[in-house]
Amino acid sequence: MKLLLDQGLPRSAAARIRAGGFDAVHTGESGLAAASDAEVLDAARHQGRTVITLDADFHAILALSDATGPSVVRIRIEGPRAEALSNLVATVLSRCADDLAAGALVSVTEDQIRVRRLPVRPKD
Repeated sequence: MKLLLDQGLPRSAAARIRAGGFDAVHTGESGLAAASDAEVLDAARHQGRTVITLDADFHAILALSDATGPSVVRIRIEGPRAEALSNLVATVLSRCADDLAAGALVSVTEDQIRVRRLPVRPKD
């Protein structure tokens, strides 16, 4: 799986995630350090990457636009360090690989992982 780590995450986490066997880049490594959320999503879509972020805006943008991708994993844990983040990402990817491959919004807290498939449709 190919990943794009957003600016708010430690840059060193990308190296740790790569060491775990995943294709991961940080926005700061790929010329996207000052990019808007929409630009990060566009880059991820074109590169076939899943966005890993702390930012709730990514989920909102995708939900409101009726988009089918890219997938986004929102980490809802304050100040994750690189090692803990890389372990958490590996866990999320192992549990949610099929959903992420199909297009999904994943929200991760210390207690749970929630998945919502894209496109987001209102409940009847």
